[in-house]
Amino acid sequence: MSRRLIRLLVALSVLSIIGILCVQAVWVRNAYALRERQFRQSAFIALQDVADEVARLNQFTLNRYAVTQLSPDYFIVNTDAPIDPVTLESLIQNSLQGHKLITDFEYGIYNCESDRMLYGAYVSTSANGQPATTRNRNLPKFSRYTYYFGIRFPNQAGFVAGQLNGWLWSTAAVLIVVIFFGYTLTVVLRQRRLTEVQRDFINNITHELQTPVSTLRIAADVLQSDAITHHPDRLRQYARVIQEESTRLQKQVNSVLQLARTERIGFSLHLAEVDLHDLLQTTADTFRPYVQLDLQAPSATILADRYHLENFINNLVDNAIKYCDTTPQVTLRTQLEAGQVVWSVVDNGIGIAPEHQKSVFRQFYRVTSGRIHKGTGFGLGLYYVQQVARAHRWRLQLVSQLGGGSTFSIRCPLSAVSHYEPA
Repeated sequence: MSRRLIRLLVALSVLSIIGILCVQAVWVRNAYALRERQFRQSAFIALQDVADEVARLNQFTLNRYAVTQLSPDYFIVNTDAPIDPVTLESLIQNSLQGHKLITDFEYGIYNCESDRMLYGAYVSTSANGQPATTRNRNLPKFSRYTYYFGIRFPNQAGFVAGQLNGWLWSTAAVLIVVIFFGYTLTVVLRQRRLTEVQRDFINNITHELQTPVSTLRIAADVLQSDAITHHPDRLRQYARVIQEESTRLQKQVNSVLQLARTERIGFSLHLAEVDLHDLLQTTADTFRPYVQLDLQAPSATILADRYHLENFINNLVDNAIKYCDTTPQVTLRTQLEAGQVVWSVVDNGIGIAPEHQKSVFRQFYRVTSGRIHKGTGFGLGLYYVQQVARAHRWRLQLVSQLGGGSTFSIRCPLSAVSHYEPA
């Protein structure tokens, strides 16, 4: 399956998920609005029944439109006659229960003599009999009627939301399905990337191992001929080739085995005081004449695992020499900054483009565009370098530009065994 098709499928999947969530949100919103309208209609009918019952008790006929809604949760009910608070509260409760409006309410009765609303009570449906919200004793008046009462439903929103349990559960189920789908998609994409990495690694290791094996086979065939004994110079030359290719093959195998070991058991550091200048001098001698020293730090004794530190330096220098189109010039530099030793590997290589600088530290990653593709390797060197830096709690920084070389800087404290704890 091509990357373009996978990206299209991922984009369509994301759009589908967003569409499902939007549709679900619209449905829930419409359902809430519908339930809210039903509540207001039921409340209107229930309060109209209360007004009719008050009129019946006072033996007169009441206008059928006795209820006026002043706000979403506040109603005014015209009675055209005085009403006892106890009787009114009982009538309201019975009417609301009859219309299945089991929710808290507070009411007040207008007193025309004092021209103000007399607060009645807060009637709660909770188990402990206490109001679920703060009482509002300032119920608004209504100038159109002489005898009336006002009623507020402070928990209207909670009551309406409580009737949407089915919708809420369905929304939760959709969210769970979306989460699992997203997780599955992430796992599939990660697995595909790992498969690609594994395929590239197998291709690289096959090519890298095939070259020294072929060279060794050719050299062995030449050495088996009888005529080679009469040419001692050629004999020594092929012996040197066998030694170099054997060393190269051993180095490649060791890099893979080292990766497998660190992946299985992690980095097991054996910390000791190491003179960084001595190691850098040894590295310069090994890679002479491509490496030069610029040791500015007066002292560079650090606490490190000598084995991993040697491999760390060799990997950086080997990459600097390998990825260079001209004569390699690598500088190993040290300096002291704020009580820490900062050492760096500076090269004049082909450099690394900004978009690849974070990825080059990933396992098996190799830049596949530009001139860097000509380099050989498994894509393990810089990954190993980063793992060593993390294990020692060093700060590793890369500064590079395409065609302008690279600088790998490492900042680590000077030796202080009593204050150092390995990761």
